[in-house]
Amino acid sequence: MIKKLFVLFGLCAAIGSAQAQKRPDFVNFINTKNTWVDSVFNSLTPKERIAQLFLVRAHTNLGQKYIDSVAQVVQKEQLGGLVVFQGGPVRHAEMFNRYQKLTKVPLLITFDGEWGLGMRLPDSTISFPYQMTLGAIQNDKLIYEMGRQVAKDFLRIGMQFNFAPVVDINNNPKNPVINFRSFGDNKQNVTRKAKAYMDGMVDGGIIASLKHFPGHGDTDVDSHYDLPQLTFSKGRLDTLEIFPFRELIKAGAPAIMVAHMNIPALDATPNIPSSISRKVVTDLLRKELGFRGLTVTDAMDMKGVKKHFPNGEADVMAIEAGHDLLEVSENSARAIDLVEKAVKSGRIKQAELDERVKRVLASKYWVGLNKYRPVNVANLVNDLNSPSAQSLVQRLADAAVTVLKSDKGIKSFNKNTQTAIVSVGIKEPQDFEKGLAVQLNNKKEYVITGQETEEQLKDLLKDIRKNRQIILAIHDNRSRPRSESDLNAVTKDFIDKLAGRRTVTAMFTNPYAIDNLPVGRSNSIIVGYQNDAFMQKAVLKVLLGQIKSQGKLSVTINKDFKTGSGL
Repeated sequence: MIKKLFVLFGLCAAIGSAQAQKRPDFVNFINTKNTWVDSVFNSLTPKERIAQLFLVRAHTNLGQKYIDSVAQVVQKEQLGGLVVFQGGPVRHAEMFNRYQKLTKVPLLITFDGEWGLGMRLPDSTISFPYQMTLGAIQNDKLIYEMGRQVAKDFLRIGMQFNFAPVVDINNNPKNPVINFRSFGDNKQNVTRKAKAYMDGMVDGGIIASLKHFPGHGDTDVDSHYDLPQLTFSKGRLDTLEIFPFRELIKAGAPAIMVAHMNIPALDATPNIPSSISRKVVTDLLRKELGFRGLTVTDAMDMKGVKKHFPNGEADVMAIEAGHDLLEVSENSARAIDLVEKAVKSGRIKQAELDERVKRVLASKYWVGLNKYRPVNVANLVNDLNSPSAQSLVQRLADAAVTVLKSDKGIKSFNKNTQTAIVSVGIKEPQDFEKGLAVQLNNKKEYVITGQETEEQLKDLLKDIRKNRQIILAIHDNRSRPRSESDLNAVTKDFIDKLAGRRTVTAMFTNPYAIDNLPVGRSNSIIVGYQNDAFMQKAVLKVLLGQIKSQGKLSVTINKDFKTGSGL
């Protein structure tokens, strides 16, 4: 085992809130001379210094052989950190403990946790609402509280850096990659929500990263599979896409992730992704916007970057562009060798490289890795599923529910009236239907899977219309809510005929789907934004009059339902 360069005592993994608030300003801290940083830097070889800028992919759901192979890479290359993906909490923590023993400098452990640990560990940790759902909330203090809880969970499992929040302005309903991950299409609302989430995480003791600079909201191409092109003018980018980044840089943003997008107005080089453009990373982000925090690339194994710059050239260009951290290089050993050659040839300036290595080391110091302590796995799963965190999820959901068009159908809803509960898009009743059924004294339940024939739906329609009250619940049971419903034309026609004056429609879908489904004639429309149990419970509370809806639409759906709509 390699001898540690740091003291194996001190900081507890779960930092108390009072202690976390005493932390120095992150951006100033990582740009200030530090004895520990200099000591560690001086102990590293030139190649080990370069390796500090690389983050390798880590899983625990791909078998022991995969875990072992990453361990070999971590030990051999002495990389700066991990980007963590799917697996289980205890297995993850044990993997972190193992990998940390293999390095001279503690690993910086990063994670895409836009809606918390549940984004990658959905079966065993808490998922908070999606950002588009959060965009509907009017009390930003709740989102700050969520940021604090996310930080607490990260530190408990042994991670220090969250690639969140998303600050892309989703003004393209057909966006296949951002969409529900955005706080919405209003730049002011996106900025406020992102600041609350960012501040909560930073005050809680972890690094937060805005993404995806300079703005991935208005594209219909997924950069995981191809290189999107934004043909907007610099003026348009300045006033819209870049707006949240500019404002949050002023507010002390610790880190920014740069996207793989081709933007000719910022760099006219053919097919160059923004992530590896010096004009974007250094000239625009660093010099023009004055950003002094950490810059990180989006994943370097995505086709949006490697398509036109293969065989490690993109990695060198990312360092040349000005990045501090490279996420998931296709081949980190090759990349480190290529960067070392580029430094020796003068293509990359040694002084610039050293400055970035020291920023990374200072970031590790800021999160307490200078006094690293292994994760205690005892009671870990329970700690990550605390009652207080689950209560917070429900409070966020309750605050997001949005009522559109009218609330007459909700105010006049009567538990004793003959009621049809019609569920569309599922095979059996879910939490909303189960909770509603026990409240009603005279009800009949119908489940429409979307596979029914036209004749079957005609017969059901006749029977449903015999009821004086109709509750139509439309579910999107897919793992991620999309802008367009996958219900067939026959089912949509059934919805159209059912959505009348006696009907209150509850939408457990992406809000954009309202424009794709004929629900507009409903007496009231309750927007639940997503199909999770916490949103179903929140919508049920609104329907039963237990809480009053407070949410406002976070995106414009059509001319009738625009951003900010909600009773």
